[in-house]
Amino acid sequence: EVQLVESGGGLVQAGGSLRLSCAASGFTFDDYAIGWFRQAPGKEREGVSYIITNDGSTYYADSVKGRFTISTDNAKNTVYLQMNSLKPEDTAVYYCATRLLRLWVPSKWEYDYWGQGTQVTVSS
Repeated sequence: EVQLVESGGGLVQAGGSLRLSCAASGFTFDDYAIGWFRQAPGKEREGVSYIITNDGSTYYADSVKGRFTISTDNAKNTVYLQMNSLKPEDTAVYYCATRLLRLWVPSKWEYDYWGQGTQVTVSS
């Protein structure tokens, strides 16, 4: 069964950095799109970034562009989100999710499998 496990969250001061990991299992890694989402208290889940694992193409939300970098290690079935210059407004639970590439439509931000999330807290 498809499983995604996030790790790497924690408490960091504004301006600091964290690297999140999403370890995937149960599917052929390079046939999927994998996205990062976040959900802050009282807010809807929002798309942060995605990567196509077989060609490396990426997308970033405007709110994180220039600060976050998504990458993949296909051999390890792992996707990373390097988060630099963190701001208090980045505080949220961060989730990774995936959809079979042939079913994936970028503009719809629809995914089929989700991890349980990892908490990121940025203090001022």
